[in-house]
Amino acid sequence: MSSGETGRVPAPWRKRCLTWPLSGALAWSAAAVLSRIQLDAASRAGGAVARRIGPRLAINRRARRHIADSFPEWSEREIDDTLLAMWEHLGRVAGEYVHLRDFDLSGDDPRVTVVGREHLLAARDDGRPGIFVSAHLGNWELLPGVALANGLTVHSIYRPLNAPISERVLRQRILPHAHLMIPKGSAGAGRLARLLRRNEHVAFLVDQRLNEGIAVPFFGRPARTTPAVAVFALHHRCPVIPIRAQRTRGAEFRVTVSPPLDLPDTGDRDADIHTLTCNITLMVENWIRETPEQWLWPHRRWGK
Repeated sequence: MSSGETGRVPAPWRKRCLTWPLSGALAWSAAAVLSRIQLDAASRAGGAVARRIGPRLAINRRARRHIADSFPEWSEREIDDTLLAMWEHLGRVAGEYVHLRDFDLSGDDPRVTVVGREHLLAARDDGRPGIFVSAHLGNWELLPGVALANGLTVHSIYRPLNAPISERVLRQRILPHAHLMIPKGSAGAGRLARLLRRNEHVAFLVDQRLNEGIAVPFFGRPARTTPAVAVFALHHRCPVIPIRAQRTRGAEFRVTVSPPLDLPDTGDRDADIHTLTCNITLMVENWIRETPEQWLWPHRRWGK
């Protein structure tokens, strides 16, 4: 994915004229095929394909290095098993994408168990702005739908796909909440600020590298992390509500909504931003430690 910001250097012609159109055609074809088979079958098929292909990709080496660095006490077998399980999980997520509308996310469907629903309802009814924080765990695309099913509209920043055709497929054919997604960039940040001023709710996935972010500990190594959640939360003194999805088996999930985090208030704004960002990052690390096979280990979280 790209940043989606304006002012970028134009992409090379090979990408614009060859790579992106081809990837867009593949995305459209994959969506068309997977949408014609049942949800569980699409999830299994995606998992099986990724389990075979993923370990052969160059980024598998990066993922393996990240896991080894994060769990230095693990054996080679434990690392390899987690890698295989990760690829199967990511393949399942891909297979489930075109079936997001098939999930009943109200909390009444045994396929998706919602824990902590009372925190969603409290955020909906308190008349205040609120910030949800999550990570690329489980099938994270279910989370906006869980909020909507409980009467809560949540807007989120995202990074548009490089290929224009793929981006149209994603927004028009796959994501039921695409109208609530705000492209990353200065304009997007301004829109989020306006939403919070109107007592609305926004969401951030906080587990990705941000080059302009602040360095905080993550699995024992410094990782550049967005301070945006802390900046907005401390400015508005609004709740920061953790929410995450965990795959329990197959295409079944548990979504957990936790109580709002404590906001530091020492009078030192920069110190409070750093403290809250550290606390959020540690929370995400603990989530990943519970289900390491459900995280995006190939991502350049530590810039390598």
